[in-house]
Amino acid sequence: MECAWKGRTNRCLGPARRRCGGCGAVAYCSASHQISHWSEHKEECDRLKQHMKHIDSLNEFPFTFSIQATIQVCEKRETRCSLLRKWGIHQLGMWLYECQCGTSVASFSCSSLTDNSWNLPDIMCPCNETVSSPSKHFCTWKEYYEWRSRERTSTACCLCRAACTFSWYGCTHRVYWTGSSTMDGQSFTLRKYARCISTDCSCRSTEDVSWGLHTSKSATVSMKLRRGFYHDCYRDIVKDSSPHLIIAPNAGIAAYSSWLPTIELIKEINVPAVFSDYCEEACNLGARYITSITGSPLSFPIQLNPFRQPMVVEDSALFLPCYSNCFLFGM
Repeated sequence: MECAWKGRTNRCLGPARRRCGGCGAVAYCSASHQISHWSEHKEECDRLKQHMKHIDSLNEFPFTFSIQATIQVCEKRETRCSLLRKWGIHQLGMWLYECQCGTSVASFSCSSLTDNSWNLPDIMCPCNETVSSPSKHFCTWKEYYEWRSRERTSTACCLCRAACTFSWYGCTHRVYWTGSSTMDGQSFTLRKYARCISTDCSCRSTEDVSWGLHTSKSATVSMKLRRGFYHDCYRDIVKDSSPHLIIAPNAGIAAYSSWLPTIELIKEINVPAVFSDYCEEACNLGARYITSITGSPLSFPIQLNPFRQPMVVEDSALFLPCYSNCFLFGM
């Protein structure tokens, strides 16, 4: 936790151990820095106080390791690395991207989907898909895992960063991913599951485990990666097909001025857009920014994402717990 006044004028005098008595969400290195910050903080103090009341809801997950991955990480009794070590998956396969040890990795590539990428027993392997299509929209991780007939000891959910989930059954999706990808212009199709670690799992005996394995119609997801901002790539994207939905995970809309032309473009083309962010305050600031540009209220108000990643973000800027894709809102 850093001093909320860090980098302004005077240097910080030490660790930020002095918490705001009003909200309890921010901290300072000294009384002088707290006083200096009050002119800015007073506007957000009551709002952050309300956010802090939601801590129990933010930490609530149906998994057996929830307390370790939420409260104990916040209290620094555990770290992401220590949890992954306990589970025996630290720095293995795709798990490499779930802790600070993976920050030096340049990018994710399809070659990462090797036999040891999941390092999970067969009962948790993604290829053990349920045979029935879902009969309803899921509202919680618990409902989703019950439909998948999975044990809630599974650590695979910690890889789930996506803000929204798609129905793969008998459907074909075309996804354009824009941003800082080093794989600019590359395309690939998702047809296979990553193999699990168990030698007797069914995924070892088949060459191609399709996403639409249990349907009469094969389902695929084709992806094309583009380097750059969405508004710069838009003309090339619509040459193939017009977008039906725009999704921006962990968007940080209020933090980056580059969002302005993208928000203006989304308003112009009138396509539904869903954004997520790490905490409610980030969404609140992003929503205010959007409404100031569009002159219209949100069509999709800020709400807690039930499918947020169930491992807290370490060393967040606030004492308020932060999760990948924690809250959703849209225009």
